[in-house]
Amino acid sequence: MATPYPHLLSPIRLAHLELPHRAIMGSMHTGLEDRAWHYGKLAAFYRERVAGGAALIVTGGIAPDLRGRLAPLAGSLTHAGGVLWHRRVTRAVHDAGGHVLMQVLHAGRYGYQPLCESATATRSPISRFTPRAMDGARIARVIGHFARAAALAQRAGYDGVEIMGSEGYLINQFLSPRVNRRNDGWGGGIDARMRFAVEIVRATRRRVGEDFVVMFRLSLLDLVEGGNTMDETIAVAQALEHAGITLLNTGIGWHEARVPTIGAIVPHAAFRDATARVKRSLRIPVVASNRINDPATAEAILAAGDADMVSMARPFLADPAFMAKAAADRADTINTCIACNQACLDRTFRNQRASCLVNPRACRETELVYATTRAARRIAVIGAGVAGLAAATIAAARGHRVTLYEAADAIGGQFRLAMRVPGKEDFADTLRYFDTRIRETGVTLELGKRVTPADVAGAFDAVIVASGVVPRVPSIDGIDHPKVIRYPDLFAGRKVAGARVAVIGAGGIGVDACAFLLFERAIAREAWCAEWGVDVAAGERGGLVAAAPAKPPREVFLLQRRADARRMGAGPGLTTGWAHRIALKRAGVTMLAGVDYRRIDDAGLHIVVQGEARCLDVDSVVVCAGQESVRDAGVDGDRRIHVIGGARLAGELDAERAIREGAELAARL
Repeated sequence: MATPYPHLLSPIRLAHLELPHRAIMGSMHTGLEDRAWHYGKLAAFYRERVAGGAALIVTGGIAPDLRGRLAPLAGSLTHAGGVLWHRRVTRAVHDAGGHVLMQVLHAGRYGYQPLCESATATRSPISRFTPRAMDGARIARVIGHFARAAALAQRAGYDGVEIMGSEGYLINQFLSPRVNRRNDGWGGGIDARMRFAVEIVRATRRRVGEDFVVMFRLSLLDLVEGGNTMDETIAVAQALEHAGITLLNTGIGWHEARVPTIGAIVPHAAFRDATARVKRSLRIPVVASNRINDPATAEAILAAGDADMVSMARPFLADPAFMAKAAADRADTINTCIACNQACLDRTFRNQRASCLVNPRACRETELVYATTRAARRIAVIGAGVAGLAAATIAAARGHRVTLYEAADAIGGQFRLAMRVPGKEDFADTLRYFDTRIRETGVTLELGKRVTPADVAGAFDAVIVASGVVPRVPSIDGIDHPKVIRYPDLFAGRKVAGARVAVIGAGGIGVDACAFLLFERAIAREAWCAEWGVDVAAGERGGLVAAAPAKPPREVFLLQRRADARRMGAGPGLTTGWAHRIALKRAGVTMLAGVDYRRIDDAGLHIVVQGEARCLDVDSVVVCAGQESVRDAGVDGDRRIHVIGGARLAGELDAERAIREGAELAARL
């Protein structure tokens, strides 16, 4: 059967492995790697992905010794006793028909623990610990520890290892003059700086033999001052090839970089040109990575010859059957990763177990189980926002008879507004997925029909109230003035008058409103690179050049009542908020905290800031002052009625909680 993805679905041989396609499930730190008693859950997580078509998986980072751990109790493999736990993972993957590599990662100065070490004693700007400078004897021991970890991984049944030399971890710290300021045989020119990485590969290959995959992940663009040039990166890649790696995986940016690399704000396949340049210099397979979240993008990269394989990590969190659906030409049924980071990276950096906003079952496969029901029930779901969509489709997939009521003429609720924000275009794929699931699971969808629990309770065994939220209207004189725009009307397309706009409310919606007012949708890769000062050719160190942002179309003031302005303009995302804040500052947004709103009139928005009365001469005022739950009276006390999502708790809009509550309720009914 013909396929739209002939390059993605073509086989490839890596050492002793025959793979049926060119996609790798890339490394993700889930938190399950850090406790031996969680390895059963980790095995279930990987087993489900192999069953869904993943042929080659890379684990989260496993430290080769205790000083290299990401945190005091993070995962490591240092002795034979740990082999038994890892065999649970390899056995699960192999029994399902897949292959798995263990990533060996020494955190270096990124280790959030007092024993951390690095090439020199220079502290990372994102860590509180100053690392110890490694002497020659310690360097030799760590090289041996990498090789030992690989040999133990081989004993545990892994098909190979990935040596982590990217994202600013220890090997990357040796490679780059940003951190490596040594003047001995391990530092200075690139030949000396790469010696640590090359010796690790040589020692590893000696320990494991030839029929064992050794993949090296190399940072192509460091995106930090004092990083490597492309010529230096290519020299490293060629030396690693000569030292014996099977294939080269690619990484982009250090964790401390002030350029986003995997968030939704980054265009799809933004860094493929850097991968293509390195590939032309090597004979071994080269893997492209970063912001590849659909089979069409992966196919385009491979078809152009920019890479031999593609690495996708979070897309397999979002949909474990990603590759099976692509192979069946059913890309429309893929639950697409929207690169929000909320349930994955945000949790990882809080030392919590990762999951996925659009798939709350991720990393909870043994706990959140969608079992076929033994007794089908009639269920009404009121509201087709993401909470109601999750509840309705999962309940129907389990065998219940579900009717979904939505007062609007389309599904999506607040998510439909969010997908119109620049950088959140992928949100439309979530609604496409749910629309497909409605048809596949047999949900009866009633659009344009507003009902209350009392209207439907008599005809159903259970009623799920997922009616969402409405914008809160703040008590400000003149709030009904013609220049006032409520955020749903803004995102729905209401024209903004004038060139000066005030945004009331600096939470996530306020940040989205600023983006809507200032930036273009679906910006091209070249324009985005200019906006953020990225040179994919890396002629300058780190691949950084002067940023050349586009001239903003209007002047924006972002206001909040709270006096604390430290994260103002960032929104709620821990690992993405800094990028939004940088973008807004670069666009000239004036951020004012501790604001007391007095009135809105023809003259503008009258406020008091730090005791000083001011009038902002603005043409429009966008109100993003929070939400209130939509919940009809009579809900409480009836056991047949269940309230989820924004209807249960408004607060800051939280799609992750909404989908999770819908899924958990549907699994229980």
